[in-house]
Amino acid sequence: MPVNLPIPKELLAVPGVRLGAAKANIRKPDRLDLLVIELAEGAKVAGVFTKNRFCAAPVHVCREHLEKGKGIRALVVNTGNANAGTGEEGMANARRTCSDLATLLGCDADRILPFSTGVIMEPLPVERIGAGLPSCIANLSEENWLDAANAIMTTDIQPKAISSEIEVGGRKVVISGIAKGSGMIHPNMATMLGFLAFDANVSQDALDGMVRDAANVSFNRITVDGDTSTNDSFMLISNGRGPELEGVALDALRSAVIEASVYLAQAIVRDGEGATKFISIAVEEGLNEEECAKIAFSIAHSPLVKTAFFASDPNLGRILAAIGYSGVPDLDVNDLSVYLDDVLVAEKGGRAASYREEDGARIMKQDEITVRVALKRGNASATVWTCDFSYDYVKINADYRS
Repeated sequence: MPVNLPIPKELLAVPGVRLGAAKANIRKPDRLDLLVIELAEGAKVAGVFTKNRFCAAPVHVCREHLEKGKGIRALVVNTGNANAGTGEEGMANARRTCSDLATLLGCDADRILPFSTGVIMEPLPVERIGAGLPSCIANLSEENWLDAANAIMTTDIQPKAISSEIEVGGRKVVISGIAKGSGMIHPNMATMLGFLAFDANVSQDALDGMVRDAANVSFNRITVDGDTSTNDSFMLISNGRGPELEGVALDALRSAVIEASVYLAQAIVRDGEGATKFISIAVEEGLNEEECAKIAFSIAHSPLVKTAFFASDPNLGRILAAIGYSGVPDLDVNDLSVYLDDVLVAEKGGRAASYREEDGARIMKQDEITVRVALKRGNASATVWTCDFSYDYVKINADYRS
């Protein structure tokens, strides 16, 4: 089961953003697997995508359509099939999906953004998607955020969603978002899929900056298994209503968007494939954020570290080894300190004199653990979130296509 991840309940409507889900039998029968998010005229969309060079056809099409700047009217998401590693046929199928939805909505196909997630190198079943789109349209509602969260899941155990209401610029602003992801999670970008919308108007430049800022401290700070997906996409939607926010009001909105993004990113890790523990890795007192993140990810990616956490085994030399091979130049290991929660584990190049094995074992048995590394080189810091590796991770991925 996911690690301390509440099942979403009350999700707030964002005016002008309607969602409709359907069972299109794309890969598995009798489950929601197709989603349409319709946007009212005047909405603005910004996104960040995977840096995997084998990125999926829908990622290419999304980039093309966003660059045209014509104003996005809808997003369409299918699960069960990634439409990645599918060549020209995959591009044609992604474009056909856009065309099919555009016909139903009465708009141009380049005002549609397509998204896919699931098995790679399988042809996209466009006939099933096309047949399912009318049901999505019939179900469109501003209230359908929870159905939408369920419709984008693949190996996820439970849906991931968040809603909040804040006061910005003298009025209340709703922020609602959903994400999916459980495995193949690694930065650049590591969301798999995420969609976040808010009831406020910002400039396109501000929205573009906001989605990058949010991704950098949330979805680009998580890892489950070190695999960067072919389909990762994080989209931020402004419904375009009200006066354009600037200054303090814009900063307040940016902070709220980042907070929601961090929640969704952490939810992905808490629901990591086979995860039994949620682990925060905080590296501080570094020369710059880059070297702090490099060390944090080195620890987070180590299979030996992750399996030790699963076994609740304080084999903490594995953490020291991961710090040592992180690639940070002229790192003086005699200066740094390593903590498990509040327990000092290592200092002066080795085991801390005060450290006791039973203290380490006590912390390792917890389902939430913080590893803290103090480099004592400067004032920079970075935090990465990860999970352990269990037997179930291997089982889930061994059976993924069955």
